[in-house]
Amino acid sequence: MVERETMEFDVVIVGAGPSGLASAIKLAQLAQEQQQELMICVVEKGSEVGAHVLSGAVFETRALDELLPNWQELGAPLHTQVTEDEILWFSDEQKAKSLPHFMVPKTFHNNGNYIVSMGNVCRFLAEQAEQLGVEIFPGFSAHELLIEDDSVKGIITGDMGRDKEGNEKPGFMPGMELRAKYTIFAEGCRGHLGKQLINQFALDKDRSVQHYGLGFKEIWQVDAQQHQQGKVVHGTGWPLSGDTNGGAFMYHCEDNQVVVGLIVDLNYTNPHLSPFDEFQRMKHHPVFADVLKGGKRLAYGARAIAKGGLHSLPKMHFPGGLLVGCDAGTLNFAKIKGNHTAMKSGMLAAESIFAAIKAGDQHTDLADFAQRFESSWVYDELYRSRNFGPAMHKLGKFFGGAYNTLDQNLFAGKLPFTFKDNTPDYATLLSSSQAPKIDYPKPDGELSFDKLSSVFLSNTNHEESQPCHLQLKDAAIPITVNLPRFDEPAQRYCPAGVYEVDDSEGEAKFVINAQNCVHCKTCDIKDPSQNITWVTPEGAGGPNYPNM
Repeated sequence: MVERETMEFDVVIVGAGPSGLASAIKLAQLAQEQQQELMICVVEKGSEVGAHVLSGAVFETRALDELLPNWQELGAPLHTQVTEDEILWFSDEQKAKSLPHFMVPKTFHNNGNYIVSMGNVCRFLAEQAEQLGVEIFPGFSAHELLIEDDSVKGIITGDMGRDKEGNEKPGFMPGMELRAKYTIFAEGCRGHLGKQLINQFALDKDRSVQHYGLGFKEIWQVDAQQHQQGKVVHGTGWPLSGDTNGGAFMYHCEDNQVVVGLIVDLNYTNPHLSPFDEFQRMKHHPVFADVLKGGKRLAYGARAIAKGGLHSLPKMHFPGGLLVGCDAGTLNFAKIKGNHTAMKSGMLAAESIFAAIKAGDQHTDLADFAQRFESSWVYDELYRSRNFGPAMHKLGKFFGGAYNTLDQNLFAGKLPFTFKDNTPDYATLLSSSQAPKIDYPKPDGELSFDKLSSVFLSNTNHEESQPCHLQLKDAAIPITVNLPRFDEPAQRYCPAGVYEVDDSEGEAKFVINAQNCVHCKTCDIKDPSQNITWVTPEGAGGPNYPNM
């Protein structure tokens, strides 16, 4: 039995993303207003705050306006307001049609929003939290739950200094027990502790299954003549075809930089599809190529997003804690935005926890959070968009898009219909023999690139001699089940080249290059055998995004 140091707090928050930091700030503000001392701790697995934050991002300031009304005076890094919205339909690799605004859901409109780096916004929020007395510990992963008497009592941080077999190396440091009256889980999409909590407390009972997309993002420095600061472009259609849904985006930031990306819904059926290669192919369309040619690619990253919406939200409260933000799935896919809803969910969590602590309670089930949530604008927003994703899944791109435009623009999301899709994303793949193979062009090194050079730009690094954080329930399944049936799709759906099938010695072997992992969680979601479980590596491992 490893002896662990114990630290006691009033509230422990897992994850220094938008929802976690908004929770911390709101708690500290309430404590200050009520002149009550509150010990608040935020643990962040990235090497620094923002290192693991990846988002589009066009940012709606509604929650920030409530949390820090003077954010402009405080120097929040919101510098580029949206000046133009363009919505495109890509019919093929050369053509694109601009759609008038009345033909697209009004949720796509971005008047008053800002093009931002959410990594930098989170760094700003962390500064505000620390000034209010919040303790933030970057480089520490929340590795295990502390559950006693059927209640969450905190978390255990990951051990540092174990070798691949789990043995202690010189300089080994055991993880710490961080105990709290209440714990907020704000890990982001498919948080590994959030996943355990949902199972442990049956939080998804009577809910629709969660659905996901895989989002890619690159930052480019482009020629000034091709740059239109404040312009936002969204599009759908090519290169995604058939029943593969998703959408492209390009945002013109400050300093002659553009953000370009693609979201691929993970309910696709063709096991030969490579989301990464679809993204690389997309950039050759003239809409993107005309802007990017001659430019320099500065950064690359990928991250899964939870897009199931209202019907897929688990119960967010349980004895001793709360799930907030994308750990629960509060993203509004109809807006392609989740930062404002994540922040607001964190603020509501802070209100609920502060009221409980003030009343002298601890480790209780904060059922009043559900009432706060359902009375908030977050719930109203998610309710109005409840059918957006399921309609696309059930009716397809054209009819689903038409329904959503009608529902959002004429009926404000209140048409008396409810669509649900209860087929999990991992269960949608056809066998490899049933699906057409896809011949992707080789990267040209100018607009399109390979996975390894892309991972290099993510600044991903892991201590090489440590237990693999990509765990197989059955080591034989990739070769005995997934390879013959699906041509082992992990080697294509992973955006970082983590998984390979090596048959160079005449016998197929499944290879895991865990050091390449950008923590996107796609393998945990899309593996058709649900054989891969993502857990936290040593703290500070993973990508180090500077401005994503």
